[in-house]
Amino acid sequence: MKTLIIIPAYNESENIERVVNNLILNYPQYDYAIVNDGSRDNTVKICKDNGYNLIDLPVNLGLSGAFQTGMMYAFEHNYDYAIQFDGDGQHRAEFLEELINEAEINNIDIVIGSRFVTEKKQKSLRMMGNNLISAIIKMTTGKKINDPTSGMRLYDKTVIKEFAQNINYGPEPDTIAFLMKNGLLCKEIQVKMDERIAGESYLNLKASIAYMMKMCISILLVQWVRKRGK
Repeated sequence: MKTLIIIPAYNESENIERVVNNLILNYPQYDYAIVNDGSRDNTVKICKDNGYNLIDLPVNLGLSGAFQTGMMYAFEHNYDYAIQFDGDGQHRAEFLEELINEAEINNIDIVIGSRFVTEKKQKSLRMMGNNLISAIIKMTTGKKINDPTSGMRLYDKTVIKEFAQNINYGPEPDTIAFLMKNGLLCKEIQVKMDERIAGESYLNLKASIAYMMKMCISILLVQWVRKRGK
């Protein structure tokens, strides 16, 4: 199956070489596309110097805009699967094959690389937010997602097309809940993730709280009036 690894990157100059070189050297069976989201550091220069497959956005669109750009690329090049893969080094490429196998063997539309299928969640403010989103998804869809905020997700051809052709599709828990509510199949598999080695996440405490509130409101309220793209 033809698979594209989409790597949104914003100010990942300290991580991008390690992430992409690992894919090139150890997982050459997969194509990849880095979507530079208007980085202000040396991310673009590093990518160009190494001859990486790069889509360079001139301004910062945020994760949703960067990822949707990657999905448009996947749609235009007729990929069977697209996998969201962080440029900060937290996602482990060793689990890519398991995501693909789950989707292919069981005909799953969305496969989430989850930290909490068999492993227990730590007690923290962030995990409280994760649990709240999980509970609201269960309330609105009838299905449980243990790790709704995981950014390691596989999407099949059906979902690639929807992301590529509809502007309001972001790679976030509210969109996953919306697609599940509309009949698409979503499955989690257990993966392990690493801590960020360098650089800073945009999700500080304030941003994390705002993100959780936004997701909860969207899943509880907005999804009922949201319309699915053709």
